[in-house]
Amino acid sequence: MNTISSVFERNGLLTAFVVVGALVLISGWLSQKLTHGRLQGSAIAIILGLALAFWGGKVTGADHGLADFAVLSGLGLMGGSMLRDFAIVSTAYGVDLREIKRAGLAGALSIVLGVVVSFVIGAAIAAAFGYTDAKSMTTIGAGAATYIVGPVTGTAIGASSEVIALSVAAGLVKSVVVMVGTPLIAPLIGLNNPKSAMAFGGLLGTTSGVAGGLAATDERLVPYGAMTATFYTGMGCLLCPSVLYVALRAIVGG
Repeated sequence: MNTISSVFERNGLLTAFVVVGALVLISGWLSQKLTHGRLQGSAIAIILGLALAFWGGKVTGADHGLADFAVLSGLGLMGGSMLRDFAIVSTAYGVDLREIKRAGLAGALSIVLGVVVSFVIGAAIAAAFGYTDAKSMTTIGAGAATYIVGPVTGTAIGASSEVIALSVAAGLVKSVVVMVGTPLIAPLIGLNNPKSAMAFGGLLGTTSGVAGGLAATDERLVPYGAMTATFYTGMGCLLCPSVLYVALRAIVGG
């Protein structure tokens, strides 16, 4: 056992990929067997991941969840800012600006409105819970856009780690709600064609949530919703730590 533990510790990042891969496989199996695909495997994986992180923190009495176990220390690197920012840059390189023309004016407006409305709601909720300084409100507001935009914004403007963690939590809740709720509301809002899927992805923006929700609704709509949702993430990373932060700072000060 000591030899095995030593191998895991020396290859922490590889171990982290294996653990996350196994969690994704289990989540996919649970999705098919228990919900017949209604609840996407990615949503189950997020819930299980949060539960395991909470358990790990409780058992070790530390602050980094499962990464506080020596054999799983690679999870701290895998979930850190370096690979997060690498993933964002990789996503940006895969975006073709010509594709946004397919969404038309409605798709373009939905992206801007989606970011701004989510930001305003998130910032207002942050203020209601006592986070009234501009950095905290901006970071949590950005997290309400997506769980990627939140930490990117918080890191850029110098928010505390506690606030950045809250922004990630806000984005994860939004992602899960969108995954679960999309199949339920799709018939009510006419979410049954590529153009509506583009507008939907632009308004909500959480790529994993939109893709998972559309997959449970109609798999043919996934590429359209995911396309505008990807642009939404990029737009959020541009607007939240710059224009929206400056505007909010002018309103609340500090």
